[in-house]
Amino acid sequence: MDDERPTVRHFTVPASAAGQRLDRWLTEQFPESSRSAVQRWIADGQVQVDGERPAKAGLALEAEAQVEVRQLPPQDTTLQPQEIPLDIIYEDDGLLVIDKQAGLVVHPGPGHAAGTLANAVLHHCPGLEGIGGERRPGIVHRLDKGTSGVIVVAKHDTAMRFLQEQFAARTVHKEYLALLEGRIEPPRGRIDAPVGRHPIERQRMAVLPAGGGAAGSSGRGAVTDYESLRVYDWQMGGQTVRFSLVRAILHTGRTHQIRLHFAWRKNPVVGDTMYGFTRARLALKRPFLHAFRLGIRLPGTEEQRVFEAPLPADLQRVLDTLGEYEE
Repeated sequence: MDDERPTVRHFTVPASAAGQRLDRWLTEQFPESSRSAVQRWIADGQVQVDGERPAKAGLALEAEAQVEVRQLPPQDTTLQPQEIPLDIIYEDDGLLVIDKQAGLVVHPGPGHAAGTLANAVLHHCPGLEGIGGERRPGIVHRLDKGTSGVIVVAKHDTAMRFLQEQFAARTVHKEYLALLEGRIEPPRGRIDAPVGRHPIERQRMAVLPAGGGAAGSSGRGAVTDYESLRVYDWQMGGQTVRFSLVRAILHTGRTHQIRLHFAWRKNPVVGDTMYGFTRARLALKRPFLHAFRLGIRLPGTEEQRVFEAPLPADLQRVLDTLGEYEE
């Protein structure tokens, strides 16, 4: 239908705007839209500069550059409460701490208009509508769809800002359990490798050089500490296959960081068909990745609380299948 076609607008960057950030300049051209909305257009591929998709929203513009913006028809952004079961670890007047089940998307997005954690939280706490954005009520951070474990949700704006400041300052303790392919060496260490959007496959992330560079070639700092807890020897097709159960601590929160970092080290997360083996070698329908522990200060206090979520049944069954392990 005609009303479903995108509106395409073309701009020529004037000399006076040379050197400006792309997102900032476009926000001036679309005063009815927020800067975050413009950044989403750029990330979603709705913006081209001189016929190419820009690598980042902060691209420095050149005089006479040709900018094309494809605006999609407006969609209903009203988030509806849905009665989806939540495993609540802790709740007070300021926040919810939830043990998210694997398979549950955190907030609506392409392909997931409903059935998300945000829909469930809004049903549990109707007053959250509008806290932190109409599509992400109270959502302070996120976990991948296939990742289970501890996630925190703010219940009012003051709590939202308090929690966001801790994540921004990197004072939140984020600890995961992951089962990796092979024996990781050394058994304890740090992975310090910048992460950015893959320059070609935009659904994936990649380890990329930090800072500026050619289109699609820059990454942001990402640091993961890890410790091997045990190594399993498992017989598969007459051969001994090793797996490492590790504890991983995130010092940054880049998209797919743990999965990408371990794959980059040639020890991909078991069950991760995006960065590891394309077919699962164990009976697992998602990556073996669980947000086991979260340490955070509660809103309005200086008290740091640590919340834990036990290993879910599907991941525990994998460990039980592997059986004995090396000390």
